[in-house]
Amino acid sequence: MTGVPSDDFRLPLDVKPKHYDLTIKTDLNNDVYEGVVKIDLEVKKRTSTIVLNVADLEISGVILHSHALKNEQLDTTRSFDAKSERGTFCFPNALPASSEATLSITFTGKLSGSMVGYYKSSFQHDGSTKSYALTQFEPTAARRAFPCWDEPLLKATFAIAMISRADTVNLSNMPAVSEELCTAGTTDNEGNALPALFSKLGFQDEVQVKDEWKITRFKTTPPMSTYIVAYANGHFSYIEGSYTSPLSGAIRPLRVYSTPDVIHQTRYALEVKTKVIPYYERIFDIEYPLPKLDTLVAHDFDAGAMENWGLITGRTSAFLLDPDRVDVAMKKRVTVFMSHEVAHMWFGNITTMEWWDYLYLNEEVIIVGTIYPEWKVDSEFISENLNEALELDAKLSSHPIEVHCPDANQINQIFDSLSYAKAASVLRMLSNHVGQERFFKGVSTYLKDHLYANTVTKDLWEGIHVEVSELMDNWITKTGFPILSVTESKNGIRVRQDRFLETGPPEEKDNQTIWSIPLALLSVDETEKVKVDNIVLNTREASFNVDTRRHFKLNAGTFGVYRVHYSEERLFRIAREAAEGDSIFSLNDRIGLVHDAMALAKSGHASVSSALTVVDILRGEQEFLVWDSISRNLQLLVSTWWEHEDITHGLNKFRRDLFVPLVKRLGYEYSSSDSVHISQLRTRAIEQAANAGDPDVVAELQRRFKHYMESGDRAAIPADLFRISIITAVKQGGREEYEFSKALYENPTTPPSESISAMYAMCASLDASCIKDTFPYILNGVRKQDIIYFLLGLQRNYQTRRSSARFVMDNFSELEKRFEGNFSFKDVISGTFCNLSTRADYEILEEFFKDKDTSRYHYALSQTMEALRASIAWIDRSTRDIAEWFVRNEREAMSG
Repeated sequence: MTGVPSDDFRLPLDVKPKHYDLTIKTDLNNDVYEGVVKIDLEVKKRTSTIVLNVADLEISGVILHSHALKNEQLDTTRSFDAKSERGTFCFPNALPASSEATLSITFTGKLSGSMVGYYKSSFQHDGSTKSYALTQFEPTAARRAFPCWDEPLLKATFAIAMISRADTVNLSNMPAVSEELCTAGTTDNEGNALPALFSKLGFQDEVQVKDEWKITRFKTTPPMSTYIVAYANGHFSYIEGSYTSPLSGAIRPLRVYSTPDVIHQTRYALEVKTKVIPYYERIFDIEYPLPKLDTLVAHDFDAGAMENWGLITGRTSAFLLDPDRVDVAMKKRVTVFMSHEVAHMWFGNITTMEWWDYLYLNEEVIIVGTIYPEWKVDSEFISENLNEALELDAKLSSHPIEVHCPDANQINQIFDSLSYAKAASVLRMLSNHVGQERFFKGVSTYLKDHLYANTVTKDLWEGIHVEVSELMDNWITKTGFPILSVTESKNGIRVRQDRFLETGPPEEKDNQTIWSIPLALLSVDETEKVKVDNIVLNTREASFNVDTRRHFKLNAGTFGVYRVHYSEERLFRIAREAAEGDSIFSLNDRIGLVHDAMALAKSGHASVSSALTVVDILRGEQEFLVWDSISRNLQLLVSTWWEHEDITHGLNKFRRDLFVPLVKRLGYEYSSSDSVHISQLRTRAIEQAANAGDPDVVAELQRRFKHYMESGDRAAIPADLFRISIITAVKQGGREEYEFSKALYENPTTPPSESISAMYAMCASLDASCIKDTFPYILNGVRKQDIIYFLLGLQRNYQTRRSSARFVMDNFSELEKRFEGNFSFKDVISGTFCNLSTRADYEILEEFFKDKDTSRYHYALSQTMEALRASIAWIDRSTRDIAEWFVRNEREAMSG
């Protein structure tokens, strides 16, 4: 396994861009685009050489105009470095220092399905395939669309013009200021005739034929980084709304664009956008600075969504919601995606990290909980973000939140749960520690002090105006997080911090960090009054006065980014109190308790039997989010012991004992009067009971799906149950159910949620011939963005775990090439191999990757290999413990 990044990746700063005048001509019929970019430069040092970023473009004319020399020069030599993605242009006369110049470059490129740079996406409409073009530049792909200084620090303004066929729609960051048909007299922004400007690119010839072309000119942007520049061309429809700024009273238009076939599914995304913008304005006390905010929904998209300033883009599953089939999970997904991208209009766009090392500074605050308080978003955060981050960060192969990123391979890999979920968790912990009002006021100050500028970590701490640098430094710059071990005595407790690793206690060399830890110590005094002390532990260990005869708990509210290890007796005592209806321990406490118990069991600090006992104690729980944490952790056990039939049999029986009573109580029908948590609890209970093999639940889901197959009427399957229904039907069925799911996936009118469900269902088949057909279908029949869904689905099917891993290894070169430049290839690695579980699996993977250049995915691979080692050790250590717990539990149930 190789791949050491180069430190020589930043562009020289002899010249810096100040303004881009970019004209792009898009030819969708021939899958090409052509352009001219004129870049106004500030010359910082005397130079006759200009170095900028460029990749996958054909460069033709290059002209340099010096304001000081009052001349124009052609380049004498040019060279291109594919690895560093740079072009170097040398000119006969040096530009004087402290002068200004304009660099003009003419270029062409191809519209491919790469999902990076300026690329094409396709869709089916009225029986034919149509295409459109859009951009995806983050982190380093603007250079694939036009020559530029493609670094976040090098902000400039952009005046963009787009030439396209007259019957298409052009979009960009800013609103259009003019649009006209192209004629022989049409000029660019500086009065140059467009036919002359594009003469080498065939523009004049095309004007002479019947095609009509138009030019759309957009308003100049504020100073911005290249990675949030955006434009698109195609046959788009839109819906429109507006919001009124609470700060100025200004009314701004808000639109969601999509292809005509799905425009009816964009209404909810617009509704969310309309709600969240004014809230962000109030919280940050900064008005949204652009004249409009559009969203474009794309059929082919690498990431989930992208925060281009003024033109948010994202995949269909991020922004579409079928108004006739609304399921809670999809509604939440669209809400979170839109809220997250709108937050970037401030964090990342107005104020931008200096370099990708500080990516987390772009990932600040979303306010879904303010818009939808009934969703209990802060509590949901614990499972969706905090626990996810801790699972990844419990590895030696993890990385700090603030991580050195010397090259593009490294940058693409840090868009992970550490840069996002751990960063958000650490900031949530800080907000709770200093107080939310103080935190948001500091965030507002930070933004105001750095409008249209770039920042590093200390700028955020200075904005909050409290001494947080010392508190936060190790959370940001060091890898890992602590486990707090609690030892009790008559006089109180002693708390010790060590680094937490999923493989067990660390070696001394890996246990050097001392974190400053907000303990949030909850205790009960002699009057039964509950208090929470905001104590900070900043030494290896310390003692605290607590009446241990009464209830106490560290990390009250589960805001801390750490695990807590109690004695088994104390753990059960906390769980029993938490199970009481009027417990002093909150919903957040109960969620965190379940996650900590299982994480400590995996690492060997505690036993799996103790974690299962905690779950058993909480079986009377009423809140969905606690059941959510329980189901996630039981599923983890089943997935880990998937080849141990006696263990999975016992786990599935335990799951049925827990969840079938909930199914019987809640039933299969959904009502508009149900709270969101009742709806989700019903869904989760049915999913868990079906996955655990309850015959009544399986039969009911099969019955409903069979009716749908025979009649075409989906009414018998509530939207929230569609995924588990189709997966169960295919798993328990045969070729007929498989082909039905395949047809559903291929139908362009199928809503995104049901399309994803159909993919997972195809992979759930137990019919060997169906699975045999699925493998070539992945390579030849699906969108590139959908490959990961199929690979994840095959990993969920225990009969196809190894065969799908072998499929990826057999086709590795093709997949690696297909995902070149994309974020998602690291997910192919982790998603395919992370569920394997034997030493033989480990040795096969080690041998397979030993001679490969893993620089594009070395984090994901290292983390996957470490997770495999942890699983092997966990199975060896805990199999007997789990089996014995089943025996004891069964005996107690019979005697009780």
